[in-house]
Amino acid sequence: MKYLLVLSSFFFLVSCNNPVHNKYTANTPPSERIKINTNNNEHAGKKLMETNCYACHNPTASEDARIGPPMIAIKKHYISENTTKEEFTNAVLNWVKEPSEEKSKMPGAIRRFNVMPYQIFPEETIREIADYIFDYEIEQPAWFEEHFQKGHGKGMGKGMGKGMQKGKGIGQSKQQTPSKSLSTSEDLGLQYARTTKAELGKNLMGTIQKKGLIPALEFCNIKAISLTDSMATVHNAIINRVTDKPRNPENKASIIESEYLETFKKQVAFGNEVKPILLKQGNEVKFYYPIVTNTLCLQCHGKPNKEIKPLTLEKINNLYPKDEAIGYSENEVRGMWSINFKEN
Repeated sequence: MKYLLVLSSFFFLVSCNNPVHNKYTANTPPSERIKINTNNNEHAGKKLMETNCYACHNPTASEDARIGPPMIAIKKHYISENTTKEEFTNAVLNWVKEPSEEKSKMPGAIRRFNVMPYQIFPEETIREIADYIFDYEIEQPAWFEEHFQKGHGKGMGKGMGKGMQKGKGIGQSKQQTPSKSLSTSEDLGLQYARTTKAELGKNLMGTIQKKGLIPALEFCNIKAISLTDSMATVHNAIINRVTDKPRNPENKASIIESEYLETFKKQVAFGNEVKPILLKQGNEVKFYYPIVTNTLCLQCHGKPNKEIKPLTLEKINNLYPKDEAIGYSENEVRGMWSINFKEN
């Protein structure tokens, strides 16, 4: 991913504190997307950024587990004291329409992550995300400031000046501070889910970049479950991705897991805050958290002959004769992390 922005992949963050009745997706009409929920004063671009960007740019991912730079890095590299919102928005639009090494202002990210795959996003979606990034304080990893200062020194970018003074109202996020000793079962479950997602994402996106979408389907067919199992070994846990509409029959949700999926579907559909489901018996913990679609997911899980191209669909049918995992739209629950582990 040679970067400005990876508005991409697999899953995560639906983060509102009150029920929200405005559901924003990349295909929601602009007149609807610009609405702001007055209950929690949330900018529409924040929700769109979390849905479309955090798959690769999640600020809570550890530095070593990242598959893309955090969004704050993009803000600091692309916005200086003299940058206007129009200039920044145009730079983002120009990148997303045609990602290339020549356009990037982040050579370090290029060396580490490579160029992001081209994806189709409505222009209004990108404008709203850019508007939010430009005007508001955005969440950053605990390690980022020291990392940035080592490479760039003090005072660089809007992230050190004007831009970081904003966001005291609508856009402000509570900064996550990762800890080596996680204090709750929820923390542990989220860590296991996120690091496993990052490992899968890094390998999948690398295959897409180097070989294309159809070889990436073959990668999923052969490697996805074994990679998940390897992360389960690392964490000394049982880690599964399950769904009520499986592509691989091995990922079929149980009856009780299907009930939890329905709970998550309702929460996401109504824009409610989504929290993990935890069940404890002694020191045994069962942890469940949803996997939510975004634009990149739809290339293999969207509607046939619309988001899923004919050659891709042909490959899916060849690899998975009993496939059920199509027909999704953006911001829908496609599956769920099901993780069992023991508390220390």
